[in-house]
Amino acid sequence: MPIFSILDLAHIIQGATPADALRNSLDLARHAERWGYRRYWLAEHHNMTGIASAATAVVIGHVAAGTKTIRVGAGGIMLPNHSPMVIAEQFGTLEALFPGRIDLGLGRAPGTDQRTLRALRRDPAGADSFPQDVVDLKALLGPVQPGQTVQAVPGAGTNVPIWILGSSTFGAQLAAMLGLPYAFASHFAPDSLLTALKVYRGAFKPSESLDQPYAMVGVNAVVAETDAEARRLFTSAQQSFASLVRGTRGQLPPPIDDIEAFWSLAEKAQASGMLSYAAVGTPETVRRQLALILDQTAADELMVVSAIYDHAARLRSYELLADVRGALGTR
Repeated sequence: MPIFSILDLAHIIQGATPADALRNSLDLARHAERWGYRRYWLAEHHNMTGIASAATAVVIGHVAAGTKTIRVGAGGIMLPNHSPMVIAEQFGTLEALFPGRIDLGLGRAPGTDQRTLRALRRDPAGADSFPQDVVDLKALLGPVQPGQTVQAVPGAGTNVPIWILGSSTFGAQLAAMLGLPYAFASHFAPDSLLTALKVYRGAFKPSESLDQPYAMVGVNAVVAETDAEARRLFTSAQQSFASLVRGTRGQLPPPIDDIEAFWSLAEKAQASGMLSYAAVGTPETVRRQLALILDQTAADELMVVSAIYDHAARLRSYELLADVRGALGTR
């Protein structure tokens, strides 16, 4: 049976507040725990009026405190925005509070624009040191070495699992070299997915963390009682991506009846390309679509994103998707 997990961007829907988004995140995580999802990850973004998870470690603590067994983590922390020491302390603290349940996914992009990057007091060239920062962070979370004068407390000796996140072959090469699990952001940047997976698996070197490659693939999913209703719910994500193409950002919009009237042909082509790894429809429709994705990628795990405006509909989508997972297990 395939492993399903959830990436929650803590969307702030139009007419709502960040507090509403964070309450909904915790509610979804509690349901996901009961429905058998493996992980619940949150992502770092800054200066985005539609995303409430900028203080990612804080939100992870909020979700972990309200759940019992599901793994909770970052998908991911944008490491160029932080010193490895600070992240080691933050995630070491989370691991101390919620032992055996914390994941740390690391990304190389800033997760924001250049002005906001400067407001974070980080060097725009910080991404160049990403490989060394990952090595340093891994050491800070590992066993204390003889003569080590700088320690992360909490953090040292926790060995919080580190993942490399990416949307190109760069992250695939780094994850392979360090022997770490790899998660590809195909839910919004799918173009290099198959190439990156091939690079990762072909170059993988076993480590104390992992003895064989482990690949996670991001996928958008909207499941409803009818194909038409699922397609309508999916228009919230389509509008958001079209707005991104236009260079505008905002809160997650409600679904609309006619997406073709909303975007131009060029916007449709670009947004649909970004959303090409999507499974939308009834449970049977989504089962067929996900089966193709699993066959194509041989993914060890699917990280599901569902940008659905109505919280009850989002819960129902993930509930139906949990049943799809069971059906896929009989393939």
